[in-house]
Amino acid sequence: MSDVAKLVLASGSPRRIELLQQMGIEPHRILPADVDETPAKSEIPRSLAKRLSREKAERAVAIMAAEKTATGAFILAADTVVAVGRRILPKATISDEAVDCLQLLSGRSHRVYTGVCVITPAGKMRQKLVETRVRFKRLSRREIDRYIASGEWRGKAGGYAIQGLAGGWVVKLVGSYTNVVGLPLYETAGLLAGDGFDVHSGWGAGS
Repeated sequence: MSDVAKLVLASGSPRRIELLQQMGIEPHRILPADVDETPAKSEIPRSLAKRLSREKAERAVAIMAAEKTATGAFILAADTVVAVGRRILPKATISDEAVDCLQLLSGRSHRVYTGVCVITPAGKMRQKLVETRVRFKRLSRREIDRYIASGEWRGKAGGYAIQGLAGGWVVKLVGSYTNVVGLPLYETAGLLAGDGFDVHSGWGAGS
């Protein structure tokens, strides 16, 4: 099965697509699974990341079942949450949100949680939650304004993209870097391989 298994990515995130490609995996299909990402009352950041990744995977399965196209496919979904303590930062859609996030993150540590969910062709669900600690340098208002002008913050959890200009603000990072980008590769590969998906099939013919 591993030689012919297909992977469906339940996300339209260019970053997650690029990270999978970096690992040598080309998704068979990109299937954005939109769900309500509003945190439940008193929901903590790690629980939100796990719940949303599960709901996205389940949504993709439901779409494919309705299309009768789910046979033999592994479904992969992920959701990334940025938090300061129990406070969940938004995925910034307007500049004011991004400014608020960056002012909060300036000179302090925060945590990035990514929930990863895999549903196998047999319907088995496996999940992993990955946590990374990140500390930013103290940001001047000029730096924040320039970053806002770059547009890199749009749609990003916490109002920044570590793989872009904001990478120069990171004083310390403890944990998975790819987790902060949006998909922890080591843990994702482990989930897939654990259920028979050949994560190395795209690496070329080896000996």
